[in-house]
Formats: sequence, structure tokens, C-alpha cells
Amino acid sequence: MGRLVVVSNRVGPMKDTGKAGGLAVALVDALTSSGGLWFGWSGKISEEGTFGPFQQQKTKSVQLVQIDMNQADHDSFYAGYANRTLWPVLHYRLDLAVFDRAFENGYRHVNERFASRLHPLLQQDDFVWVHDYHFMPLAATLRQMEVKVPIGFFLHIPFPAPEVLAALPNAGALIRTMLAYDVIGFQTSRDAANFRRFVVDELGGTKGAGGVVKLQDRQVLVKAYPIGIDAEAFAQFPATPDAQRNSARLAKQLAGRRQIVGVDRIDYTKGLPERFRAFARLLEDYPENQGQVSLMQVAPPSRAELDAYIDIRRELEGLTGHVNSRFSQLDWTPIRFLARAFPRRVLAGIYRSSHVGLVTPLRDGMNLVAKEYVAAQAPEDPGVLVLSRFAGAAEGMPEAISVNPYSDEDVARGLQRALTMPLDERRARWQPMFDRLCREDAKNWSSSFVADLMASRREVGASLTAA
Repeated sequence: MGRLVVVSNRVGPMKDTGKAGGLAVALVDALTSSGGLWFGWSGKISEEGTFGPFQQQKTKSVQLVQIDMNQADHDSFYAGYANRTLWPVLHYRLDLAVFDRAFENGYRHVNERFASRLHPLLQQDDFVWVHDYHFMPLAATLRQMEVKVPIGFFLHIPFPAPEVLAALPNAGALIRTMLAYDVIGFQTSRDAANFRRFVVDELGGTKGAGGVVKLQDRQVLVKAYPIGIDAEAFAQFPATPDAQRNSARLAKQLAGRRQIVGVDRIDYTKGLPERFRAFARLLEDYPENQGQVSLMQVAPPSRAELDAYIDIRRELEGLTGHVNSRFSQLDWTPIRFLARAFPRRVLAGIYRSSHVGLVTPLRDGMNLVAKEYVAAQAPEDPGVLVLSRFAGAAEGMPEAISVNPYSDEDVARGLQRALTMPLDERRARWQPMFDRLCREDAKNWSSSFVADLMASRREVGASLTAA
């Protein structure tokens, strides 16, 4: 096997510091087992930007290589096209998308520069694995540079139905560049089917066997590879000192009451205002929960410079105040809104202490919080997962209570069902989910994708000219 080269917006860390995101944690094992290179943005703004020197670090068999961006590139590529255009469109939020030609041009130029910096680092027997919506056209530029190695792409967020994506100016040209990849992976079978349907309906391509799509001289494998977690390792976190210390503090504060927990970045895709309203509906429709059940929402800020994110935080703070002023008692506060991040071991203790895990995004690629909540539960007395039907995780977790996050009545009903579920049913739902998480873990996700990418080597050949 040749060297694995990973390209993503951010690089590392190679060690689990307790705060690493799902992508970083999942990729470390794949890189360390094969040896390779991880290439991406340093997170820094400099005057030289993408033309500046490499920032390199060697960790055992893995080389970390990063480059800067200048302010103009950051504004057009990252803050602009990636997060003001692609992110809302791919999450079905056309009403929030900004269509700006300067953003689109900046996105294309940064992809070209990243490709030109990566190109001299590549070796003949490499396999390149590109991640997420920041780098959709990267392979097309590498092919123009006569790079012949297999190149795969994985999208961590949803891929919408063709009739939604068609609203994106030049959507056809963007998807056509993606056909320069040899393997394209998605979180769910629905997302993969949406991509294949776009190629057929909008570009005039055809479907082949086993998820293959064909367009002119290109043949690309399009398939679902649901990302997992290291469930067995995460299941041990509640026993760590950090987790136990925080669990003890929670137990003292709850004083025998029950807790619902949500853990999400502050983002309009996560359905947080709808969740707070659904919790208020639970207290209204099932008043026996007043004084007995609270909601803890952990919500680290993200992309705080964007207006949509400033607005949603302000809305959440207002909703928290409204619900608490309406329902609070002398010794009980309904909602605890914590706009900060916690290490994963601490979160594991919070999950274990919570009778219900509430994961209700309006649209999500996968949502690893759902999987972490299940992995953290005590087998003898597990909590219940209430899960949005529009989260990618719902496709592989049928035992969760499925709810429509747009309906506060439906979510409240699901919460009440979870809170009143007998122990035997809770165990019967939890066990198959946990067993599946252990089988379909992060290592299985990465090895499955890399195996298909390796198998594509014999198919690599014709280049695709970027539209």
C-alpha cells in the first residue's frame, strides 16, 4: 500500500487532546497505520497567504503540512463561498445563502493554489483523500497538473436533492469538477443517491452498477460511508476522573431530578431555537415534568463573525430567559444554556448523567453526538436517544425515538415517551445501537473508504477538464 495523503481545511491534532473534532479523531488511525501526509490550512492569516512557506511537523510516520491564507482569500473562500454559500445550500437553507461572484471566484482560486502547493509533495504511489465542502473542485485542478494517483472525496455534511442544489449558480460546473475524483463518499445512502441523481438529471450522465455514475470518459464510484466513533474507547470515558468529578457535581445539583442534554455548536442547522420551544411545550403539555426535568444545552460558539450566528445566539439567550422566567421554581431552573466547549471526557460524564440525549438538527450530515451519547450510557441503566429524522445518524440508529424537529409537539411527545420509558425497553433499544457502533466504528469507516480508493487505482486515467 502506498502513502495516504489527507487534505482537509484544518490539520490535526494527531493526539486526542480531549477536544478534537470527529474528523480529526477518525483520520488519525488511518494515517498512523499507513504512514502519510496531512495537508491543509494552518488557521492563520498572513500577508503571504497560500504563497507563504510550509509549516511542517513530523509525528512518527505522519507529516503535517500547513499553509496560511491572506485576509482576502479567507474572506472570499472560507467566510464567503464555503460558509455563506455552500454551507446553507447544502443544508437546504437557500434563504440564507449569499450568491456572490467574488466569493465563487475566490473559492476556485484558493482551491487552485492549494492544489499547486500540494502537487510537488505527491509521490507516484500515493492515495489522496480530500475532505469536505471546502475542496470540492480540488481534484479537477490536480488532474490538470497531470496527477494520476487515485483521489477520493468525502463530504461530511448533507448533499441536497437536485432541485435544491440547482438553485446554486453554476452548480452543474461545480459538480462536473467533482467527477475528477475516483471515489466520492457521503454520510448516508440518501445523500449518495442525491448526487447520482444530479449527475443523471442535470448533467446527462448515466448510472452503472454498484453506485457508479458515468459521464463522458469518467466513471466514478459514489457510495455511502457512514462515519463512526471509537465507541469502545468512548464507553470508558465516564469512568475517568474528569468525567466522574463532573458527574458528581451534576448529581448534587440535580438532587434526584432528571436531565435532558443537548450538545451542539451554535449553528442554524442544529435546530436549537426549535429545541428550546419543544422543551417549553413538554412542560406545558406534560406539567408533571415541571420542577422535575431540566434541559442542559452545551453550545460552543462557531463562526461568530457571521450575522446568522450572532442572531441565533441572541435568540437562544432570549428563549432561555423567557422559558426560565415562566417556569422556574425556587430550587429548579428549566434550561441551563452553556455557550462554551467541554473536553470529550467531561461530556461523557454529562451524557452518562442525563436520562435523555436530545439531538434534533434540522439537517445534519451525520451527528456524532448521537453516537457519543449512546456509547457513554451505563448498560444496566441506559438513557434514551431522541433523534431528528433529518440527522444522518438516524439512518443507522432505528432504535432511537425519531422526531420531526420542526414540530415542537412531536419533539415534546418524543421526550415524554423517553422520560417514561421502562427499563426493559431502554435496554432493548440501547444494546443493538451500541453493538452497531462498535462494529461500524471510525476505523471501519476509514478503512472501507481507503479500500475502495485503492481498488480504483486501475481505473485512474482520463483527466476531467474543470468546467
